[in-house]
Amino acid sequence: MNAQRLAVAVVYTISIGFPLNLVLIVLTHGSPRQLVVTLLGLAVFFAAHHRQVNAALRDERPRGFPYALAAQALAAYVPALFLGGLYSYSWLTSMPTILAGAVLLRLPLVWGAVAACAIGAGNFLAGLRVLGQGTLAMGLYNLLTVVVTGFVIYAVVRLVVVSRELARAREELAEAAVLKERLRISRDLHDGLGRSLTAIALKGDLAGRMLDRDPSAAAGELTELVRVAREAAQDVRQVARGYREARLGEEAARAVSLLETAGVSCRADLEGPDLPRPAEEALAWALREAVTNVIRHSRATTCAISVRETGGAVRLTVVNDGAPERGPDGGGLTGLRERIEALGGRAGAERSADGEFRLSVEVPL
Repeated sequence: MNAQRLAVAVVYTISIGFPLNLVLIVLTHGSPRQLVVTLLGLAVFFAAHHRQVNAALRDERPRGFPYALAAQALAAYVPALFLGGLYSYSWLTSMPTILAGAVLLRLPLVWGAVAACAIGAGNFLAGLRVLGQGTLAMGLYNLLTVVVTGFVIYAVVRLVVVSRELARAREELAEAAVLKERLRISRDLHDGLGRSLTAIALKGDLAGRMLDRDPSAAAGELTELVRVAREAAQDVRQVARGYREARLGEEAARAVSLLETAGVSCRADLEGPDLPRPAEEALAWALREAVTNVIRHSRATTCAISVRETGGAVRLTVVNDGAPERGPDGGGLTGLRERIEALGGRAGAERSADGEFRLSVEVPL
């Protein structure tokens, strides 16, 4: 922000520098009439110039800006008709120089460049004809002054605009990074804790039913419940640190155990080569989500888990015989698709007429 303020100060310093010198000359050597003409001309010129620069700094083109630019152009030339002599020359070589920066800022770049060149040509001719004693060197000096001053005003204002756009872009990127992290935490909590909490509820319910008739088995289920709860706590810590690992083989073994505990006959058949870590983790998360959905949302009695290599890709298929009634996809399947598609894979779910539900996930090797 300090750099932007400095840039704005540079623009106004350049804009004020030329006419300030003119005012000092008129105050020192001019007549009261010339001083009044000078001050009135400067008031009109800078009222319009301030409007143009402020609009350019906001990267806007407010309604009526052509009229303000026309007023500025008139104020850059008309007062010279009433000043006379060296004062007219000083005015014509000062005010159009600043006007060149304004036309570059407010007109389309090509037309602004044409207008600035025309202003430069006028100053060049003024340098040749000043008081009948002009020289080529003076004309070139005037031309160079217009080119350099106009370009500096244009470049500094555009620099401010671009720096503000970059600042906004950085803010948007920071907000996007925060949102991405929130989505990651939400997805990981859903995928990780969903299964763990389902297992805790399942084992707690089972232990409660077994407590009277088989206390030993109930104690075993409670011990298992404590283990799953500790895993859930570890999952939360890993989510907070952003470090999550999932192994497909371990996840398959847990899936079989959890489904069997829930009364779902399950078999797992994992074949294929060793998988790259990203692919293995993605499939492990997919399997965890699938098993959680089987327990929560289906009336399944059987479930089959298979992993196969198919032409440069590996496919996970989870099939159960208790498909629920059709409803909207939940956040879990949406998060699963996002995770898989990030690896260039695909995920899909379908229900068959006989009540079978199939989840297929494929990732490239």
